[in-house]
Amino acid sequence: MYSVLKFGGASIKDVKSIKNVGNILTNYLSKNTVIVFSAMGKVTNMLENVVECYFQKSKDPFKELDKVKEFHNNILNNLFQQNHAVFNSINNLFVEIEWVLEEDPHQNYAYNYDQIVSIGEFLSTAIMSAYLNKIGFMNTLIDVRDLIKTNNIHRNARIDWSETSLAIRSRIKDKTFITQGFIGCTSENFTTTLGREGSDFTASIIASSIDAAEVIIWKDVPGMMNADPKYFKNTKLLKNISYDEAIELAYYGAKVIHPKTIQPLKHKLIPLQIKSFLTPLLTGSKIGSFKTENQDSCSYIIKENQILISISDLNLSFIVEKHISKIFNLLAKYSVRLNMMQNSAISLSICVDNDKYKVPSLIATLQEEFQVYFNEELILYTIRHYNNDYNDEFLNNKQILLEQRSRHTLQLVVKN
Repeated sequence: MYSVLKFGGASIKDVKSIKNVGNILTNYLSKNTVIVFSAMGKVTNMLENVVECYFQKSKDPFKELDKVKEFHNNILNNLFQQNHAVFNSINNLFVEIEWVLEEDPHQNYAYNYDQIVSIGEFLSTAIMSAYLNKIGFMNTLIDVRDLIKTNNIHRNARIDWSETSLAIRSRIKDKTFITQGFIGCTSENFTTTLGREGSDFTASIIASSIDAAEVIIWKDVPGMMNADPKYFKNTKLLKNISYDEAIELAYYGAKVIHPKTIQPLKHKLIPLQIKSFLTPLLTGSKIGSFKTENQDSCSYIIKENQILISISDLNLSFIVEKHISKIFNLLAKYSVRLNMMQNSAISLSICVDNDKYKVPSLIATLQEEFQVYFNEELILYTIRHYNNDYNDEFLNNKQILLEQRSRHTLQLVVKN
């Protein structure tokens, strides 16, 4: 049976990190493996800057692209001899971006995004496949667009599970493969992406399709913690987590795993392990069909850059089912994910990520039929199992704009 391993950008951010991943893999005992890589380091952010300059025509996108080239060339020069074939492969990938930049931008920002930002994963996998073959970890590089088939919603594509499973089962056989995370392909052969940090989901899709024995996601943290160490002191490692609890934590914004990752694994009862590439011998966190340890311990999740939108009928009449249905259809149209909602007799309040290419269009359309108010620069705090040791010290000097409680979960939209 196959194992599916996923390495994020932090694990391959420089030459030292790449060599560390090589050591991890050469010591890994599974015979048949699929390895999913994200773009290296902060390359996704760098390519997003290229798209921004290209689409907004604010700066020269070629100058921004030169920074991406320099980053990869430094790595190449430290890993390979100058005559290695990987130099041509990397050059050809940059030519693909240059071809895009030489044309006028498509009016759909998300389409431009997918065609340019996706190249980050192709760059990383070309380098990692070549390097691993060089050190004796023999592998076959496969284009994930031949595996994962999607609809044509760019930046948030949905999986065509039937076509995807068929493609994966027909191509993943009796070898160790390296492929790209985060990316899919439409039936018209246009590149799509699965949403930011979507490489975890890629690993899950592949594992589910081939009934893998396990999935291991390699991170720069010891596993899934009960809070982000960047914001909270004395965080705890969650060693054993049920599928359902992991789904809840990911849904509310826990950054360790992509929200869509768990469901396909739960369906096939495939265990997921989250391990640190810095301390690979430690067990990390395990997600599977067992009860979560320390179920009564609080978990704190932070989502920044939130916007709270309050929507009322222009005639100040009641917000009824037809209004809510129309609002939800618009959320779907603009691919805006709902993080929290609360309705009263005359208004509906929604908290969403403040995406500058999605939310303004959503608000403009809402204003055609509704009265709309909004607050920006907000933070959404989610506290799971808040009843027992819930600590609200983090709320000092913060204004709570919206609060919602259920039996196990407390959510607070706050302004600093």
